[in-house]
Amino acid sequence: MTPLGHRRLILTRHAKSSWDDPLMEDHDRPLNARGNAAARELGDFLASRGLEPEEVLCSTAKRTRETWDRVAAAVIETRPEVHYLDALYHASADTMLEVLKTATQPCVMMIGHNPGIAEFAARLPSRPVFDPEFRKYPTCATLIVDFQIEDWSQVKPGFGSMLEFFRPTR
Repeated sequence: MTPLGHRRLILTRHAKSSWDDPLMEDHDRPLNARGNAAARELGDFLASRGLEPEEVLCSTAKRTRETWDRVAAAVIETRPEVHYLDALYHASADTMLEVLKTATQPCVMMIGHNPGIAEFAARLPSRPVFDPEFRKYPTCATLIVDFQIEDWSQVKPGFGSMLEFFRPTR
């Protein structure tokens, strides 16, 4: 549960996807075995810390939807509102910020793609994140950042407090 007057963002890059079929459209690429395992690991991580989203804003790509499905299997306390948004498919950092401003619940998970998500993640915290992989924002990387705001429409870059930065072990 997010404290009153706070908003929490769980910002996740999709898990590792398959490149087995070179003719497949990018939007339709599924997770590979490593991606499935990493997304389940992320779900277990979030659940073990009580970091369960109340709303999910997810790209419409198959790999982002499958990432959420694997995470959701571990997140059993809440059943969040899930919104699949074309605007998040390969969205820029600016687009991601505008989409986040439309969120309605205190704890939001956003699932998207690089390079936009890495840039967006770098803009959010008030202090630099000292992790060698942060700037790359590898697959299934997840930044959890808190904001002292009453409503998502008030969110601004550089005002977040980093709670965690997760990278799967797989």
